[in-house]
Amino acid sequence: MTRQGVLAVCAATAAAALALGGCGSGTEPAADDGPSEAATALAALPAVKRSDVRPLVGRWVGTAKDYFQFKVDGSGVWVRDGQTMWSGVVIPEGDGKFRFSWQGGDPQVASYWGLELEDRTTFVFSATNQKYKAVAKKGKE
Repeated sequence: MTRQGVLAVCAATAAAALALGGCGSGTEPAADDGPSEAATALAALPAVKRSDVRPLVGRWVGTAKDYFQFKVDGSGVWVRDGQTMWSGVVIPEGDGKFRFSWQGGDPQVASYWGLELEDRTTFVFSATNQKYKAVAKKGKE
């Protein structure tokens, strides 16, 4: 993996954590203050139709020794060098676009944390702008 690729992944992960996790005010609370504000609440996960995620089912490999794997129920993982970078649910947006759940909820507006299908065998991961290719299923086509 190139230095540029590592930096892109780190930047995307940090941006996602900041955007989706909520931020504090930058000041320390006084000792007599009540509980701190809760992190930004995420919407509940919508029901995912199998027919909507069927085009993603299977393994998709990138050039950086990483892959995404999706199941027919919409669950998925992103694995890089044997480490799980993300696991959750893909949420269909329409027109071949999908966003990823975050910490069990739906971020609803995280356009950089998802993917877009280019065709039946290629998608682009929005966080890194990297293309992934579908792995041919054994015994099919």
